[in-house]
Amino acid sequence: MALRRAKDLRRRGVCRDVAAQKMQRRVGPQWPSFVGTATLVGTSGPVTVYYDATLGAQALQNATDLLAQAASIATYNNTLFGTSGGPVNVIVFALGGVTDGTGGADHDGCDYATGQDIEVDASYGQSIRVQALFEAELSECSMGGNLCGYSTGEALSRWTAAWLTNNALPDFATAPIWVQDGMPNWVDQLEQTDQDADSIGCGMVFLSWMISQGHTLSTIAEAMVGLGDNGTLAGLYAKLSGQEAVSAWTNFHAAIEALPGGAAGITSDDPFNALSSAPQQPVPVPPPAPPLPVPPQPAPPPSPPPAPQPPVPPVPAPVPGGVTTVQTDALETFISWYEAKDPWFLREIFPRNVRQAIVELQNDLD
Repeated sequence: MALRRAKDLRRRGVCRDVAAQKMQRRVGPQWPSFVGTATLVGTSGPVTVYYDATLGAQALQNATDLLAQAASIATYNNTLFGTSGGPVNVIVFALGGVTDGTGGADHDGCDYATGQDIEVDASYGQSIRVQALFEAELSECSMGGNLCGYSTGEALSRWTAAWLTNNALPDFATAPIWVQDGMPNWVDQLEQTDQDADSIGCGMVFLSWMISQGHTLSTIAEAMVGLGDNGTLAGLYAKLSGQEAVSAWTNFHAAIEALPGGAAGITSDDPFNALSSAPQQPVPVPPPAPPLPVPPQPAPPPSPPPAPQPPVPPVPAPVPGGVTTVQTDALETFISWYEAKDPWFLREIFPRNVRQAIVELQNDLD
């Protein structure tokens, strides 16, 4: 029930009595080892996220990123195991005194009653590792019984995390250690601890092989839970392949020898490249920042009233009997009379330009 790197693995038993006692006295989250002040970050779906605020901004970023993905991870896990899950709490802190994810993760039980309080190591600048650690522990809550405390359940939980995050925890690989130790047969038997690198490493390679044979991780997960605590990898092979369980080790060993470089070429937990068939998880895209508020623009000043226009003088109505009605012959008579009577008057008093105007008016009237 504790995810540790290979060099940190240690044999330890599972104390169910302690887990049961914690459940009975539960008031809030009962962390397996964290004793500081857990600061709430928020809740997403069935997951409530906390962090150790003494670690500062980078741990808060890990926790915030985990919160953003928590509901999706829970849905993924429920789908994988065909379960409905349950509420869980998770805290991000310096598990093991480190903040690079190598401190692993922990919780107390293989169900949502005794294992609902999960601890994960912070991983500054690599929140995807925190999410992988969370899924590894969350998956164990869906296993029931003691399976997650055994080598088979531990291998399964690591595979669920690798499948979700495209192997964000490659430094937790145990398969190379299993190979270095002579590849002991942990197919026909299981180790009743989740802290043994050899048995876990054998399980990791076996599941890589099973997935490469066309068995989905979801089918494997449900089958392993169905086999129960004492189910072996050989039993899993028989259940899914329809072949005899006694042939599992032989066929598995032959498949390893057929790899490029054979067993010596195993350098990861996925030598059969099963992860190549995993659906690529989309990289979370942060929501666009809300647009900056636009300050209210002052109302434009009112347009000045139009300048008063000078009144247009009314056009006077034609005066009856005015110039426009003067008969041309009368006008000619008038001018002729003055030419004969007083030429000086017409020349000096009745300017020639006025006379010309009268002549033009006369022409217009004609």
